[in-house]
Amino acid sequence: MSLQYVVRKPLKETANPPVLILLHGYGSNEQDLFSFAAELPKELLIISLQAPFEMGYNAYAWYAINFDDANGKFSDLKQAKESIDKIASFIDEIKSKFNTNASKTFLLGFSQGAILSYSLSFFYPNKVNHVIALSGYINKQLLPKDIDHKLQTDYYCSHGSVDQVLPVDWARKSKPFLDNLGFQNVYSEYPVGHGVAPQNFYSFKSWIEERL
Repeated sequence: MSLQYVVRKPLKETANPPVLILLHGYGSNEQDLFSFAAELPKELLIISLQAPFEMGYNAYAWYAINFDDANGKFSDLKQAKESIDKIASFIDEIKSKFNTNASKTFLLGFSQGAILSYSLSFFYPNKVNHVIALSGYINKQLLPKDIDHKLQTDYYCSHGSVDQVLPVDWARKSKPFLDNLGFQNVYSEYPVGHGVAPQNFYSFKSWIEERL
């Protein structure tokens, strides 16, 4: 396989399982979101990916975030696009290896993983059916020139209202952006910082269950 990952096989056997792919945030690793796995629906095949760029001390990134006097904080968009392409190929490998249900591919990203989940859904239309974007935003510099209006993907977006890492104002732009394109989406906020509140977890869990 092209990327490192951990897997939770479905606890309920099915010929073509629905799949949930997890993308962790900057400076984390594949074990981070995998802690959700035990609480999620039994029929799901759950795959948690490790980002390709090593930062040391078991920390990984999908792309570098650099700081300099001229630009302040900026993202390495070339690396970000490389990661998007790698994740897209990986999704194909997983679909084929586990013979998954082609119409039930869920992509869940946190923070940097959420930014890439949005972007991947636009660069690779309908490769994933459902996107769960937690504590992320749509980075307009990471979008194709033309967005396919026939996109069938729907989106669950949520953010902490006191997020000190990625400002909530950035996340609030996702709903009007998706609405404007005519894509199904829900957006919610929780009174937390850069993390997932328990009620947020139960909310996206039921969103997933409704789509299984």
